[in-house]
Amino acid sequence: MQTKQQIQQLLTSAGASVNKRLGQHFLIDLNLMRLLINSANISRNDVVLEVGCGTGSLTEGLAEHAGYCLAVEYDRILADIARAQLAGTKNVEVINADILENKHTISRIVSDKLSLARRKYTGRFLLVANLPYNVASPVLLNLVTGPPFDFAQGGESVEPLVADGMYVTVQKQVAERMTAAAGSKDYGILSILLAAAGDVKVIRALKPTVFWPEPKVDSAIVEFVKSKGKRSRIKDIGLFSEIVGFFMCHRRKTLAACSKLVRGDLERVENWQDIFNRASLDPRKRPENLSPEDYIAIANLCRPLGNKS
Repeated sequence: MQTKQQIQQLLTSAGASVNKRLGQHFLIDLNLMRLLINSANISRNDVVLEVGCGTGSLTEGLAEHAGYCLAVEYDRILADIARAQLAGTKNVEVINADILENKHTISRIVSDKLSLARRKYTGRFLLVANLPYNVASPVLLNLVTGPPFDFAQGGESVEPLVADGMYVTVQKQVAERMTAAAGSKDYGILSILLAAAGDVKVIRALKPTVFWPEPKVDSAIVEFVKSKGKRSRIKDIGLFSEIVGFFMCHRRKTLAACSKLVRGDLERVENWQDIFNRASLDPRKRPENLSPEDYIAIANLCRPLGNKS
């Protein structure tokens, strides 16, 4: 793992500087880096995804524990530096790529490489990263809902790409959205999806001084652990996500008012009043006050919409 001075020297040697447009902030407190790694309790049978690996500082620590680590870096110069730093480390692969194909899909090259690794390593699939601020929320959402993908060879269908655990540094604002309770100002789609699928908590608040360059806001290390029990209650994760997304886009309207605004597949729901009644929900309630369990109940009652046959 690298100190601030070492990172600066690597950048200088490569003729590079911090890219402010990409919001690059390197975690330079080695104790906090170890806390992030140790919190994940990584084993030699686990597959680890790191998004925004920078110069490979955290990656070096992940390689000491993981079976396979895929480090993704959007900045070509940083990716080249990370590759050079990790040359000879056989269980790490550094790729220069955008983690997102689009807002709702993990990059195909990333998905393909992870799918192949998961054939060999049958432990957990973990996200452990100092997440770039501009992609934090979409990455977290994608890895909790599980965008489907095929094996790189043969096009064989596999289970969706769902993280068993996510251990990340994010802006304080994102951390608050991840852990927000129903009815609070930070409660939203991210809060609901994470709470519905597992357990999330803040491990440590972080001051700007633990990063270089220092961001203008505080950050936090956050842990998400998938719960098979919770996840099994959701009969159709795609439909559940659609329901949550629709209602929370109209968070301050009543459920009854929202039901008159539905579009797309949700227009096929014939009697929203009946669904609200069966879910024991007052149609005068607002979406921002519904619990994750309430949304699961609504989605499961609408589940026939998710059937493709």
